[in-house]
Amino acid sequence: MPHRGERPEPLRRRHRLDDMKRALVAPETEIRKRSRLAPPWPGREYEVGDQRLFIRDTPPTAADTEPALYIHGLGGSSQNWTDLADVLSHRLSGQSVDLPGFGHSAPTTSYTIPALARRVAAWITMSDRGPVHLFGNSLGGAVSVYVAATRPHLVKSLTLISPAMPFIDVRTSSQSRLLPLLAIPKAERFAARAMAALSPEQVVDQFAANCWGDPKDVPEQRRLEAIEEIRRRSTVPWNSEAYIRTFRALVSSFLQSYLPGSSSLWRLAAQIEAPTLVIWGNLDKLVSVGLAPQVGRVIPDSRLLILNKVGHVAMMERPEIVGRAFVAMLNEIQASD
Repeated sequence: MPHRGERPEPLRRRHRLDDMKRALVAPETEIRKRSRLAPPWPGREYEVGDQRLFIRDTPPTAADTEPALYIHGLGGSSQNWTDLADVLSHRLSGQSVDLPGFGHSAPTTSYTIPALARRVAAWITMSDRGPVHLFGNSLGGAVSVYVAATRPHLVKSLTLISPAMPFIDVRTSSQSRLLPLLAIPKAERFAARAMAALSPEQVVDQFAANCWGDPKDVPEQRRLEAIEEIRRRSTVPWNSEAYIRTFRALVSSFLQSYLPGSSSLWRLAAQIEAPTLVIWGNLDKLVSVGLAPQVGRVIPDSRLLILNKVGHVAMMERPEIVGRAFVAMLNEIQASD
């Protein structure tokens, strides 16, 4: 019989969580023990319609695993999921995608949330692995919300880690310093110059400062891998263009969500049918943890976990606890089947 799971430490009342379902956390014995950090999982490029997407595969370490798909955030890549995919490889056959214009994937003509969601849905359909356990972080969380709401038959469960759901005052995000760029024609040129002025080491250290609760927690192996990834990405001609255009589309989706219409991410979140796990770090500098209760309330079948001393990328900072929370939800789903 599956373990019922353990309750995480009580959450602070100031987050107003008493009226919503809290996530269970499975015992440590229910995730895969690792003797060392794995290198980034191997991958290959696929033609998905008119788009070339790079997909990494995490080999399952047990029989009867279920399919999963991991979607990274703005400026990230499929490498962001290396550790979580590893600790869950006994329960999930994982794939992680480089969104168009990021990692090893080719650029695209549109970087809007609906356009990116269509690419993800097309891959799930083409790979014939659905329905999948869908994971999304930040931008990838917004894309995952769109997929789960508009293609429910493709999603068995949804795990959102600091999803980039719309909020009004974007000045509260450390990314707000980029907002002036959005008003400048051909902002990609300015971004390219600014990025070229930074060494790969500086770019990675800035990422750690913005995204991790404590940058000193970044394992040196992961830091070196990220530096190599940034060094390779800096040679790609569309690198800065993809970043700025995606950021512009994300901010635009925030504005649209507070106007009448069916494209609001908040309205779409309310339509999600899949069991959903929402995870947030209380030190998130990009998307405030204050948004977590709203996300937890809007999605019908959701459970919420807020992690102490964690930033924007909980799956990288605390893969074991994120894995245990997912396993608890998976046990719940399987027990009800």
